[in-house]
Amino acid sequence: MNPEDVKALVEAGFDDAEVAVDGGGDRFLIRVVSDAFEGLMPVKKQQLVYGCINQAIADGTIHAVSIQTYTRAEWEKAQKMGLA
Repeated sequence: MNPEDVKALVEAGFDDAEVAVDGGGDRFLIRVVSDAFEGLMPVKKQQLVYGCINQAIADGTIHAVSIQTYTRAEWEKAQKMGLA
């Protein structure tokens, strides 16, 4: 699986999200910026992303992921602080 395929899976699960995916083979870093995360705990945010890729994990296409989730406000703050 390539990063573009993973990106398409994640984008399909969100109405309005900025998605970036790095990696390849069966290991990926996924960053999702969406206001859908507003008010959610970090675990719930990751669960929403996992929901988009669970089938690929279950069939072994994806083995390992690292997920970063941000609301738009959190992403802007992280960028200003040099954390992103």
